[in-house]
Amino acid sequence: MSSNKQAPSSDELNELLGLYYAERFDQLEKIALLFTSKFPNHPFGWKALGIALKKNNKITEALNASKKVLELSPEDIEAYNNLGNTYRELGKLLESEKYLKQAIKLNPKFAAAYNNLGNTMKDLQNFEEAISFYQKAINLKPGYIEAYNNLGVALKEVGKFEESEKYLKEAVKLNPKFAAAYNNLGVTLQLLGKLEQSETYLKQATNLNSNFSEAFYNLGNTLTELERLDESIDAHKNSLKINPSYTSAEVQMYNLMHLINDYSLENSLDDKSKKIGITTEVVQPFSMLSWVDNPSDHLTRSQNWAKKKLNKNIKSNFIAPQKKPKRIKVGIFSADFNDHPIMYLITGLLREYDKEKIEIFIFSYGRKKSKKWKKYIENNVDHFLEVSDFGDIEIVSLVKKRKIDIAIDLMGYTRYSRSNIFQFKLAPLQINYLGYAGTTGTNYMDYIVADSILIPDSHKKFFSEKIIYMPHTYLPTDYKNRNINITIKRKEFKLPETAFVLCCFNNSYKISSREFDIWMRILRKKRNCVLWLIKSNKWSEENLYKEAKKRNVDSSRIIFAEKLSHNDHLNRHVLADLFIDTFNYNAHMTASDALWAGLPVITKQGKQFSSRVASSLLKACGLPELICKNEFEYEKLILEFIENPEKLKNVREKLNKNKIKEPLFDPKRYTRNFEKGLILAYENYFKGNKPKDIKILEN
Repeated sequence: MSSNKQAPSSDELNELLGLYYAERFDQLEKIALLFTSKFPNHPFGWKALGIALKKNNKITEALNASKKVLELSPEDIEAYNNLGNTYRELGKLLESEKYLKQAIKLNPKFAAAYNNLGNTMKDLQNFEEAISFYQKAINLKPGYIEAYNNLGVALKEVGKFEESEKYLKEAVKLNPKFAAAYNNLGVTLQLLGKLEQSETYLKQATNLNSNFSEAFYNLGNTLTELERLDESIDAHKNSLKINPSYTSAEVQMYNLMHLINDYSLENSLDDKSKKIGITTEVVQPFSMLSWVDNPSDHLTRSQNWAKKKLNKNIKSNFIAPQKKPKRIKVGIFSADFNDHPIMYLITGLLREYDKEKIEIFIFSYGRKKSKKWKKYIENNVDHFLEVSDFGDIEIVSLVKKRKIDIAIDLMGYTRYSRSNIFQFKLAPLQINYLGYAGTTGTNYMDYIVADSILIPDSHKKFFSEKIIYMPHTYLPTDYKNRNINITIKRKEFKLPETAFVLCCFNNSYKISSREFDIWMRILRKKRNCVLWLIKSNKWSEENLYKEAKKRNVDSSRIIFAEKLSHNDHLNRHVLADLFIDTFNYNAHMTASDALWAGLPVITKQGKQFSSRVASSLLKACGLPELICKNEFEYEKLILEFIENPEKLKNVREKLNKNKIKEPLFDPKRYTRNFEKGLILAYENYFKGNKPKDIKILEN
């Protein structure tokens, strides 16, 4: 009853309902305020007011209104549902979960509450629970469009892409104007490699909602995969026009501009990098390694990413066995067990490991398949498991059934990674290795494999992991049966016969204006020099030609090499005189290829992991004199080699001798040391100790 003992008329009640169904929430708020003033003890007015306030982004006020409903009507299931949704809006997810579960307790057939509880569990990163609640909502209410969409998103998050596609297609079938479902379906199809379909659905999302910034962002990512980089940049720019604070779109735009060597915004990168992923929304840390050389900021960015995206905080329940196993079970996880640099690097390790001490399980989740490399792995390791169609929990369950002792992530935060499975603690020890040049910033990766060049003692504070220090270099190599063909001629690659050829086969996104300025100064000073680069994309070629002209260098002196098979690519290195490295993100396998081919590499040693890799390789090859401390030394040393053919001849001869005797190109030696690191880490665990830095000493 109301305080003045009047009850609302049916017209007054219908007015509230009419405004609600018409979605006129500003007007609904005003009328509901008048209604609650006139009838303060009538729960319906407070319920309408709570809904209106929430729709008008007055979340705290909406919360109070919904609480008032429960004071007046303690069994009102809709009030519990509304409170649960409002607490979710406020980020108070445990409170949200409590109220939504109460709504379900009062009415076990309340489909909307199950759907909303699924949303809360998704926000809590409890995707498997979210999936079960969405499925319950659909069972109770067949044709529940929002639940189909939400279920599709949750299935995508746990890696069940085919199932995700099925439910999202059902959502757009049920509502052909459901822009969010088209967007989500486009993302799932992108992950399945169905890029043309992905583009179609994402464009439909933007057609249905021209202010859908996230859909433009996702469209940009699909267009990048389709190698239509100019259109991709435009899509990200559209996303930023709609939402200028959309950090992920901004990062992707800058990265694409790096990829095509458009330096027009490069001067702002330093300032941007001090904020992006640190004081802004989180961004995937790999995306910024080529921007700046700052290990402290990289750690913070990684920690922020892990805290937001990888926050399971599952405590390890592993108990060391009473008896040490005869063979340590090692699981290696990657999407790159195909024609990929990582595969070329680890072939020796997979071939040479001691099968009496180590038992290797390969877990392959890549969509790209290779019969050749699958056969190689199956012929060399103990177990090959194809898990690309498995969801996260299925992978976790499979790994735990195999009782893996050490789980190794070869991907970190790189593209196609499923490193999120490591937050479930797959094994007592988990290692960040090889594929990602930086820290994960997590509390569940126990170790990172490195060496004293990559992570000197003064830099350990920039890593969340303990460090397994290899005695020479962290990078494995394997050039067995890969002899270099020295009979090939420059004319086959359109290189001038008598020119001094400066070569950089790094991907275009690693080449900033800093390196390019130095290279062009050298070309201006030395008229008989040319620059030989890898052909990354047509826009990169056009832009670098333009940048050369700006610096008064004839664009004909930049020659682009077509992409070739790895063997043919190795062979053509002999045609160059000097390999010149990039700064923030060094050559990795690219540098080892050059050195194996007898091509000296000049690098500038930076601060972060990715900027010190070539230094690590040169030291392991006995050529520390090719490591420069700064840009001045880098430019000076290049000029010295151009001006002094005898000096270049001597370093080439030294390199060709060192290839045989130094550790860089000795996969057996590398593998013995790597095994020792794994065994020492496991022995430390077996003794009941926490992970600690391990320095591998050779016998």
